[in-house]
Amino acid sequence: MEAELMALAAAGATALVQQMAVDTWGQARDRVVSFLSRRGGGEEAMVEGELETSRGELVAAMNAGDQQTASDVQAEWRTRLRRTLLADPAAAAELQAILNDLAPQKGDQQVVDVRNTISGGAQHGPVIQAGSVGSVSFGAPPGQG
Repeated sequence: MEAELMALAAAGATALVQQMAVDTWGQARDRVVSFLSRRGGGEEAMVEGELETSRGELVAAMNAGDQQTASDVQAEWRTRLRRTLLADPAAAAELQAILNDLAPQKGDQQVVDVRNTISGGAQHGPVIQAGSVGSVSFGAPPGQG
């Protein structure tokens, strides 16, 4: 049982750190604040402040290419979630539900994490990488140029 809780804590920390870098962060933050504060993790305002501090550290680390700090942020939340689950193993079901809700929808779409860097020279137009692109146009609509 403890190994399962450790794996869930690791998955939770990974998902939490991934959410820190996307537009839906507020929703994820609110769910985790509620989850932790109900289990003795601190008052909501305190937990929210800790999450926002971690997010700031993560974003700065990502912008600086500092993988160690990004890993430290994830390790910090993995430890916190592990301790929460060890203190209250029944919380595992709720954390799993949160993870399921935060996971990208995989229905008909392929979900892939891709990072690209464009450097050197000058780029004078859009750069797109996609698995598939429906209809894309740049500039003025036809007949308005």
